[in-house]
Amino acid sequence: MTNYDRHPDEETPLLQSKLESKTPLPWRHLSPILLALFAEPVASAYIFPFINQLIGELGITGGDDRKIGYYAGLIESLFFVTQALASWQWSRLSDFIGRRPVILIGLLGLSVSNLAFGLSRTLPMLIISRCIAGLLNGNVGVMKSMLGDITDDTNMAQVFSLVPCIFMVGFAIAPLFGGMLVKPQEQWPYIFRGEFWAIYPYFLPSLISGCFTLLAFIVCVIFMQESLPSKIGTRPRQESLTAENSPDERPLPMLTLLKTPSVIIPVANYGTLALAEISFYALLPLVYSAPIEIGGLGFPPSIIGIVLATFGILNGIVQALFTSKLVERFGAKNVFCWAVLAFYPLILLFPIISAVVATQGGGVGPIVWILIVLQLVFLVLMDIAFPVIFILTTRAAPNKQSLGSTNGLSQSLTSIARAIGPASITSLFAASKEHNLLGGNLVYVVPILIATFWVMISRRLKDDDKNLQALE
Repeated sequence: MTNYDRHPDEETPLLQSKLESKTPLPWRHLSPILLALFAEPVASAYIFPFINQLIGELGITGGDDRKIGYYAGLIESLFFVTQALASWQWSRLSDFIGRRPVILIGLLGLSVSNLAFGLSRTLPMLIISRCIAGLLNGNVGVMKSMLGDITDDTNMAQVFSLVPCIFMVGFAIAPLFGGMLVKPQEQWPYIFRGEFWAIYPYFLPSLISGCFTLLAFIVCVIFMQESLPSKIGTRPRQESLTAENSPDERPLPMLTLLKTPSVIIPVANYGTLALAEISFYALLPLVYSAPIEIGGLGFPPSIIGIVLATFGILNGIVQALFTSKLVERFGAKNVFCWAVLAFYPLILLFPIISAVVATQGGGVGPIVWILIVLQLVFLVLMDIAFPVIFILTTRAAPNKQSLGSTNGLSQSLTSIARAIGPASITSLFAASKEHNLLGGNLVYVVPILIATFWVMISRRLKDDDKNLQALE
């Protein structure tokens, strides 16, 4: 008996139903959701190019640049700590009051918190503003549930493959304006005159981010439609259901999901992927901005922003043009496992670049730039894992009604991973440099251990090639 002949139960992936004709993408419903998704990286990633410089200038470290990593990691992690605490509750709440009001609350909270961050001049205010953003923002998990509401088995994978593309564009734009718009009074003194811009030199990128998120909020108020079946008076789409999965079946309890290996394994891989990626993103501005004397490159925020923007553009192109074709040809699990291996050279290039700079007398020459480009290539290869894990997680949902619970579980674990990553890695970076542990390179050992664990659990993923036609 084939997978398609069996009736689904708690162990049966959601997408294991016979595909017939592909349903057209519901662009009228999809467009405001994608805009709200786009606001997420714009509101969170714009601080990466300048957060270390901001901490140094506020005098939080007492003039010791080696301690910047401690506080940078703390601020970057707090958003994800508070998001991890609230994400599951927001996802469950959306099952009762609807997806739309939860998403609107999250967008408004992001806008307010970004404006508050730009006006912060003390460590407590920086912390409070990031906590506001995390507590009010459970959007990603809810938006994935909303995407599940408006799609069926024939176009769900196609829609979810758009999510990483949207994020990559956002991660390309946010660091670009975040790095280039700091200290506008020094760059454009005739436009940004007055004492305000001297007191708050980092407010302009925060203002741009906050205004864009507010614009997304207004657009969603006008155009976003509720998708929760119980709120719009419709039943869940029938394509994912059989005689044994009735339309009014409720989501499985959390304990049942936690006991289901077919759910936990892809969720664990998603969390490890998030931990690996956020660890790299925390390391990159630290290494690139740190003084050459302690193993950094001494780049200003504008250069870091351009590097991250270049990666985002390249990554978005690769995701849009090649990922689905790779999955179609080699299978989701194979593509994911190969993407995992790219994390090894991605991290090892950090000490290699530092060593080359040291051998060149402290200068950043052509060889260093070639290595930086190579590092970005490996980052693109690793990030192919994101659309693949979205597809695998979607397949893992035991039934259509449990898709929201599965997304809430994966988002909570992802937020926990992203909370642990920056604080741990940046603190270890500071300790490695301050105490010269392994020549200042101990910080790179932990990501290698993460990669090894990731390789092990990625081998336990299931890959049903019969479902690859959903990507066509």
